[in-house]
Amino acid sequence: MTASLPLFGATSASPAGFSASADDLHALLEQQQAAHHADPLPSLRQRLERLDRLQRMLEHTSQIFIDAISADFGHRSAHETRMAEILVVELELRHSRKHLGRWMKPRRMPTAMSYLPGSNRLMPQPLGVVGVVSPWNYPLQLALAPALGALAAGNRVMIKPSELTPRFSAELQQAIGKYFAANEMTVVLGDAEVGKAFVQLPFDHLLFTGSTAVGRQVAKAAARNLTPVTLELGGKSPALIDLSADMALSADRIAAGKLLNAGQTCVAPDYVLVHRSQQDAFVEAYTRAVRRLYPAIGDNPDYTCIISQKHFGRLVGMLEQAHQGGAQIVPLGDTDMAQRKLAPCLVLQPQADMQLMQEEIFGPILPVVVYDNAEQAIELIRQGDHPLALYWFGNDHHARDKVLEQTLSGGVTINDCLYHLTQQSQPFGGVGASGMGAYHGEWGFNTFSKLKPVFAQSRHSGTRWLQPPYGERFEKVMRLLKRYG
Repeated sequence: MTASLPLFGATSASPAGFSASADDLHALLEQQQAAHHADPLPSLRQRLERLDRLQRMLEHTSQIFIDAISADFGHRSAHETRMAEILVVELELRHSRKHLGRWMKPRRMPTAMSYLPGSNRLMPQPLGVVGVVSPWNYPLQLALAPALGALAAGNRVMIKPSELTPRFSAELQQAIGKYFAANEMTVVLGDAEVGKAFVQLPFDHLLFTGSTAVGRQVAKAAARNLTPVTLELGGKSPALIDLSADMALSADRIAAGKLLNAGQTCVAPDYVLVHRSQQDAFVEAYTRAVRRLYPAIGDNPDYTCIISQKHFGRLVGMLEQAHQGGAQIVPLGDTDMAQRKLAPCLVLQPQADMQLMQEEIFGPILPVVVYDNAEQAIELIRQGDHPLALYWFGNDHHARDKVLEQTLSGGVTINDCLYHLTQQSQPFGGVGASGMGAYHGEWGFNTFSKLKPVFAQSRHSGTRWLQPPYGERFEKVMRLLKRYG
């Protein structure tokens, strides 16, 4: 998910709490590595107890986290934090606790006839120490969801949260320090230099959530240690409205998905594709939807601020450039500059070279792109990088399947937005520029495990017939293997 995490850019003031130095980071890593070596395969009971502690931490600290996140944003809807952060993690915890025993068991695997009576099994083992770099846009969910997956898999965890949410990051460090030993799970705070040093540590796995640009730097840093990475990035996720769609329903759900967290969501629809004949109908329906969801902006506790003045200025600059380039800006409320509450708006007739069509927007601005036929809509999607999400609205199953087959994206939600991300029985992850690897549920357990193949040979194996001295017997066995192996 793509909140831009300025790991290697300009630094911000260090958050309250313990700010780690490079030496501190190495000491913490060595401490966790030693603990892993002493107990390399924690039991089901141990892992469940750690997940239970994480659940108790959330229950006892949730209001503190809600208040801290809101303070970091200037204002963040408490309901959004409860729903999109705390609830998501709690459901993930419940799912993991329910299925962990099955995930941990060695899995019997098929054995080819030529290797019988030998047998195959796949043995899940913890990797060791997992590093998690989390962003500012959903600071709780995107720190704890991967962390709980790593704990379920039996690993130790080090978390580096964003310096753009210093209050939350400090509270997270304090809470985890209260419920977990430092050699189990710990949080390190600091500025961009600390972030840079963090991703250079020789973790056994590193998960980074942030922008594509920073993700490339993280991958390079991890490659020096051959550290495997999961990169949750982003991109320009399209919402395609088919001619068969219910326009009012589609606009309502696109508005809800777009404006959650004021658009500061990695899987938010970044632009909408609508048939040329239905552009006016969409504008009218989207306007009604926005005004129903957010009758006011400035004094509305349900509407979230833009995280910082820098990000607010970036969004305003996008709108100014689009206006100067001939696009039509349709504001759907009154922007509160002092609070950094940017009103939702539509951008009609955007040009492909405009900043808001080249970069992920990460705000409540929605460009409307028209198409003349389904093939053109698909081609418009395929011209860019593979997006993290794709949304399709309609009732024509043939048209839907054509889009699914001819486009590639991290995930898809049909006739709604965002909800593919919250499915515990499905992997969440990007493809190409929108990321690599996946987690959530069993997919997270597998990501943070080594699925070790084990072949058990039988006493009565015929493999001795493949040993020297080679001769006719060897050739007969080879012919049998080619036929039945």
